[in-house]
Amino acid sequence: MSLKHHAILLAGLAAATLVPAPAVAAAAPRALPAQCSGTAPIKCHFAVAPGNYDVTVGLGSTTKAASTSMSVEARRQVLNAVSTNAGQVVPTTVTVNVRTPEGQPTGQGGTGTAGLDITFGGSAPAIGSLTVTAAQTPLVTYLAGDSTVCDQPAAPYTGWGQILPTAVRQGAVIANYADSGESSGSFLATKALFPTLKPLIKSKDLVLIQFGHNDKQTTATAFRDNLTKLVTGVRERGGIPVLVTPPVRRLFSGSKLTPTALHVNGVGVDLPAVIRALGKSANVPVLDLTAKSKTLVESLGSSGSQKIYLTAASDGVTDNTHFSVYGATQMANLVVQGIREQNLPLAAYLR
Repeated sequence: MSLKHHAILLAGLAAATLVPAPAVAAAAPRALPAQCSGTAPIKCHFAVAPGNYDVTVGLGSTTKAASTSMSVEARRQVLNAVSTNAGQVVPTTVTVNVRTPEGQPTGQGGTGTAGLDITFGGSAPAIGSLTVTAAQTPLVTYLAGDSTVCDQPAAPYTGWGQILPTAVRQGAVIANYADSGESSGSFLATKALFPTLKPLIKSKDLVLIQFGHNDKQTTATAFRDNLTKLVTGVRERGGIPVLVTPPVRRLFSGSKLTPTALHVNGVGVDLPAVIRALGKSANVPVLDLTAKSKTLVESLGSSGSQKIYLTAASDGVTDNTHFSVYGATQMANLVVQGIREQNLPLAAYLR
């Protein structure tokens, strides 16, 4: 090879090495599941029929730190915020109940949308995979009660039944049939309430029964008879009735709660005492939420207990009966405490 040809060859090789390599494309952000949209919060919808479903989700992100909570249907909290590091995805499965309407059974406050609505909130929500499958014979705990229990559709009002699912693992589910304004009698008589709930009860399912707030003029005999009918109806289906005494109102006389706060009604009936007596005579477990909430509220005092209820300063409304999210969480914790103390079947599924 001549020197001239050698020089030409070297020049060609040098030029070839100077051609830049094709740029490597940056990894595209992982797309949300097809049923989901949004960022904070992420909202998902599955067109499923009423029933119980296992929701399996990967909480977190392969690229960033995240903090993700999960609620379903009408503000029903099922997972408190889970913090994850970048690259960490935590697989989680929860069992959820779907019904129509999705909030209160009588449709108060809106009926929502058919199917399953899931919201992923938190300070920085992130999810990967998300699947919804029919749950196989979960242990169902039905809630029968009033506005202090129900799935309240609009903030700041929050029922303790909206928070209770956060304490429950896969394989058990909370089905909240509580409804605003209901008394022991109206819950029995209203088609969307006990007449709808009763046929759904299967053997070993639990039904937590809390009334009193709206039994302001109910006689002791009528109150006992109404609760007895509820207990009997649950047992006819093979379910396990559980009586729950009503949580206290925030009404103080000095450092102590008043009789009205403790549910001595307008005709002088000590409603929690009737519930306790029926539990003893009918061999029904009793969760004494009146006594537990009395201890909590009186320990905080008139001022300190305001955060459990609704105040004009923080909520835009003054209400000494209904709960803030914080207050509903405290009440749900007391219910969980009672479930453990009574060693109810749900205790095996508590977180």
